[in-house]
Amino acid sequence: MKILSAEQTRNLDQYTITYEPIEPIDLMERASQQVVRWLGDRYYRDRPFIILCGPGDNGGDGLAIARLLSQRRYKAEVWLLKSEKYSASNLLNQERLAGLLDITFLQKDSVLPEPTAETVFIDALFGSGLSRPLEGIATQVVNQMNTWDAEVVSIDVPSGLFMDKPMEQGPVMEARYTLTFQLPKLALLLPQYERFVGEFFVLNIGLSHEFIEKSDTRNFYLTEVMIKNIVKKRSKYAHKGTFGKSLIIAGSYGMLGAAVLACKGCLRSGAGLIKAYVPEAGFFVLQNDLPEVMVLTDPHPELITEIPPLEEYTAIGVGPGITEKPAVQQAFTDLLAKAKIPLVIDASALNILAQFPDLQKSIPHYSILTPHPGELERLIGKWKDDFQKLKRASDFAAQYKVFMIIKGAHTTVCTPDGKFYFNSTGNPGMATAGSGDVLTGIITGLLSQGYEPLQAALLGVYIHGYAGDSAARKYSKPAMIASDIAEAISVFYKDFGL
Repeated sequence: MKILSAEQTRNLDQYTITYEPIEPIDLMERASQQVVRWLGDRYYRDRPFIILCGPGDNGGDGLAIARLLSQRRYKAEVWLLKSEKYSASNLLNQERLAGLLDITFLQKDSVLPEPTAETVFIDALFGSGLSRPLEGIATQVVNQMNTWDAEVVSIDVPSGLFMDKPMEQGPVMEARYTLTFQLPKLALLLPQYERFVGEFFVLNIGLSHEFIEKSDTRNFYLTEVMIKNIVKKRSKYAHKGTFGKSLIIAGSYGMLGAAVLACKGCLRSGAGLIKAYVPEAGFFVLQNDLPEVMVLTDPHPELITEIPPLEEYTAIGVGPGITEKPAVQQAFTDLLAKAKIPLVIDASALNILAQFPDLQKSIPHYSILTPHPGELERLIGKWKDDFQKLKRASDFAAQYKVFMIIKGAHTTVCTPDGKFYFNSTGNPGMATAGSGDVLTGIITGLLSQGYEPLQAALLGVYIHGYAGDSAARKYSKPAMIASDIAEAISVFYKDFGL
């Protein structure tokens, strides 16, 4: 699913109006009906609504929503910002509301009556077209709303939030839910805006698919439809050799669980044959926990100090739990020099790359790096906002021709050609030790099976999040652990008919 810019979104609306064709007021009505349908599924009729409306088309949406709620016998009030200039659709919806609901006009120094705890606010002050910070009465209203800690549903985007550029000074509505139209907006997917966005939902309002298909973008939202176009069905005559040989280089004394988890992820992803290369101390750990994995051991009892022959492997994952000690650094340096295929690089291996920037030039092209935020910062430096973070990650990926997976909510795959894919699966319960090791194993296993690096990265993060969602349903978000994620990979394959 494409993520369009603010300008493209405006053009999408206009294209739909021109070529469907449909009158602007009727498109607004269609959007408002979808919002009211969502609200009706979420809230009982005894919940009172206050609809906050601005002077533009977002406010026009709010006025239409208020009318539709009232017609469905919900208790609704309308608070409209006083303005010298309202949009044409806003004025028409004010007329349609006449005789059905009174409008309270808010102006400078208006005192907002404090609502009950049951009140639901609909934020229709300003939408995705906003290009400057809020000012005047809008600032007063948003600041007041945020002090109330009220339940807010924002329409399109939370008022005051810029859609695709960094925030300037000015308040932003803090919503519990955001209902956006047709396509996700970039700002809704960035960690720094979580407290404003809350949980977002995309409502299909029938905007032009033709325009969307023709629109160029570098930002995408990873959906089930996209995944179904990537995932491969198995041939009846396949055998374990069909699905490749994976090598997982992981573990050190006290951190052998990282090797176990990475191997579990690799196994459950469907790899044909897996070998683990671990310190000598890890032999019995791996053999006891994972009899399906062949175990090779380093001569050192506690660390990875050498690299085994690599020629037989179709995929190699490295880093979970290996530490950053000098002997390990040298072994990783040797791996970079000898590897002839893209690697999956995680954890301690990423920190070694950050400590020795000259090594970054030796990363095999189209390798997949999987940093969490701390590891990413060590690689690309500090960032002042999430837009700068994405820019720096993109520059790194382009410079070294690698795929960068930025782990977190909406885990993001950054490609060497400057594209970003934001994942739609996963939950906060996955913020648990070892979760990233499982992801390393999954992606290594997918590479082993013949997926291209981009396919392996996209499918890997989607499966990882999907398994995490399944584990959360079974165990709860606080109680789930990384092993639960690995075991739940099978749910993805079952649900997708594989």
